[in-house]
Amino acid sequence: MPQGFRIITTESKLIHFHYDSINAPRTCEAFASILPFTRTFMHAKRSGEEIWIDNPPFLDIPQENSSIFTEPGEVVFGPMRPARNRTANCMGIYYGQGQGLDGCNIFARVLDEDLYLLKELGEAIWKHGMKELTIEGFTGEK
Repeated sequence: MPQGFRIITTESKLIHFHYDSINAPRTCEAFASILPFTRTFMHAKRSGEEIWIDNPPFLDIPQENSSIFTEPGEVVFGPMRPARNRTANCMGIYYGQGQGLDGCNIFARVLDEDLYLLKELGEAIWKHGMKELTIEGFTGEK
């Protein structure tokens, strides 16, 4: 399994993330299996400084390392179980402080040196609207 993934913007900027395979191994493995994919990300309305999608490739994952509280740079995926989860099969990337609507699996984090690029991306989507992003595997070498 790759060490993580990276976002490729339409301007060819690269933002790298490492998996948290210690605390969310099933989510990391499942997410790695759906790469690569391209989706149009939007800005969150209620959960803070977050870009997100509600149409990622389907992941049938249970809850693990789940929280509504996030830190800048964390990546979350809504588990399918328990069935009542309001964020099931949604993906969010926090570029600043946030609080989710329901428990999501925290499974990855941006590399420290790329946090500024993630903040730039999040602020651009907030100010200018949705943006198409490609997500692909990352082996650990930039």
